[in-house]
Amino acid sequence: MNIDLLRKDIRRFLAEDIGYRDVTSEPIFSADHSGKAIFVAKQNFVAAGIDLIAPLVFNLRNSAIVCSSAVRDGDPVSAGAVLLEVGGPIRDLLGAERVALNLAQRLSGIATLTRKYVNEVAGLPVKIVDTRKTTPGLRMVEKYAVRAGGGHNHRYNLADGVLIKDNHIAACGSITSAVEKIRAAVPHTLRIEVEVESLEQLEEALSCGVEIIMLDNMEPGIMREAVNKTKGKAILEASGGVTLKNVRAIAETGVDLISVGALTHSAPAVDISMRIV
Repeated sequence: MNIDLLRKDIRRFLAEDIGYRDVTSEPIFSADHSGKAIFVAKQNFVAAGIDLIAPLVFNLRNSAIVCSSAVRDGDPVSAGAVLLEVGGPIRDLLGAERVALNLAQRLSGIATLTRKYVNEVAGLPVKIVDTRKTTPGLRMVEKYAVRAGGGHNHRYNLADGVLIKDNHIAACGSITSAVEKIRAAVPHTLRIEVEVESLEQLEEALSCGVEIIMLDNMEPGIMREAVNKTKGKAILEASGGVTLKNVRAIAETGVDLISVGALTHSAPAVDISMRIV
């Protein structure tokens, strides 16, 4: 987590939500009218954005606000649990409320869904990883939430690692040609990953000596063949069409990684409320 970037993002979120003034709270409460509020879980979920991000939202709204987290990110919480206590000027508690809740609800939803996938493959030597299918502007915090849920992060952006996908191969002509051009251009410290759609493409990727191979939308039986052919020569990542219903069967093929776009693009937000006390 890059805290400087997080602060910049949160200031932008607050400016978007508040506008030029809070025309509801300012006429009701004086600047020195103080109070306290709590965040309460309205369902069971895995916390994310509670002990780091939500307090930062309140502190950037007004540094005089005092925050005390009752849970840590990654903790399972039950409906009715108090998650966070905040105290300070009422105007600023209300001014930061929506942004803090939006982030906590969204990120906790991601952590909760991630934990479900992780639990499905418990006991097997495989990692659940995210993708770049994130909300524009929220990638850093959404990938943080995946980790809070027990998952792992794939590359952060296009500069983070080489991934030769189907469109690269189609436009270039072959896996071999694409790999040769990549090797001539990037530092030796970057691993090369290639996406393959068949066992024939797998063999071509292996002959190129790439470090990681993504098995795209393969049936578990074909994946198992791919694992046997690879024999540990490359890290194998399963991707495409992964659900909670089939993730265990995919993991049992022997792949090393399972990437799941749904962790960030389809996780439902959890229900959290802020109450003045």
